[in-house]
Amino acid sequence: MEFSHVPVLYEETLKGLAVRPDGVYVDGTLGGGGHAAGICSQLGPEGMLIGIDRDRDALAAASARLEPYECAKRFIHSNYADIKEVLRGLDIPSVDGIVADLGVSSFQLDEEKRGFSYMHSAALDMRMDQDSSFSAYDVVNGYSREELTRIIREYGEEKWASRIAEFIVRERTAAPIETTGRLTEIIKSAVPARARREGPHPAKRTFQAIRIEVNDELGGLKTAVDQFIDVLAPSGRMCIITFHSLEDRIVKQGIAARENPCTCPPGLPCVCGRKPEVRRVTKKPVIPSASEIAANPRARSAKLRVAEKLRAEG
Repeated sequence: MEFSHVPVLYEETLKGLAVRPDGVYVDGTLGGGGHAAGICSQLGPEGMLIGIDRDRDALAAASARLEPYECAKRFIHSNYADIKEVLRGLDIPSVDGIVADLGVSSFQLDEEKRGFSYMHSAALDMRMDQDSSFSAYDVVNGYSREELTRIIREYGEEKWASRIAEFIVRERTAAPIETTGRLTEIIKSAVPARARREGPHPAKRTFQAIRIEVNDELGGLKTAVDQFIDVLAPSGRMCIITFHSLEDRIVKQGIAARENPCTCPPGLPCVCGRKPEVRRVTKKPVIPSASEIAANPRARSAKLRVAEKLRAEG
C-alpha cells in the first residue's frame, strides 16, 4: 500500500536545517519520508539519516522510498520523545539536526481502516502506533462526560464540547459507539444547525481532540523539546512543525526556556550562572504560503519553529 504524505513547509524546513553533507540528522516523525527524502538528497555517503516513527507502515514505506539515496540510514520503531534512548542504542552521542512534523500523516487520514477520518466510516481506532492497546474506542466509550468535555474543549478548542460529550454518553448507553460514522452522526446531532453551517466540518475538532488523547501527542512534547536540544551538537538545528495552538505553545516555551534560562530578577546582575543554550533562528513561526495552502489545504494551520544549539562557553 502506498504511504503518501505531502511534506508541509518542505523548502522552509530544509533551509532551517542547513544540512551538512557529512552530518547526522534525525526525522522524528518519518511518515511518508517527504522531509527525510529532502535531507537524504543533501547528504553524501558519509552522512546519516535516522528515521523514527510509531507507525510500522510508515517505516516500511519510507525505507523503500529512501533506498536510492547514498547516505547511511537507520529506521527505528519508537516515539520521538524517546530520542535519547534511540541514540544510545545506536551509540550516537549527538546529531546535527532534527525535524519533527507533528501532524497526522495524509496516509493515516486517508486509510479508512485506521479510523482517523470523519469522512469515512470505520472502526474507532486512531492509533498511530498499532502495537498500542489503547484506541479511540476506549476514549469514546470509557471516558466520563466530564473527561470527554475536558479533552474536546482543551484539545479540540470546541465551543460545543459539553453538549457533544453529553450526546456521546447518552448514545453509548443504548449500544457501544464502535465506528467513526456513528460518532460523526452523534457529533452532528449535538452541534446546532446554525453552527454546522459555519466553519469546518462539525466533527473536525472533536476527532482532533480524541486523536491527541489516544496518542498522548502533547504529553511527551515538552520533554521531547528538551531532549532534542540536549542531543544536538553545537550549531545543530531543530525544526518542529506544529498544527495546533497547544503544540506551538509548548514548542515556543520550550525553546524560550533554554534561550533565556537566567532565573535572576529582571534588572539585576546575573548570579545564577545559567547561560543560553540555543538561539531562535526564526523569531516568529514560519507559516505556509497561500500557494502551498491552495495545493495542500491540510497545511493551513502549520507553524515551523527553528532553533540552533549554541557552543558552550569556556
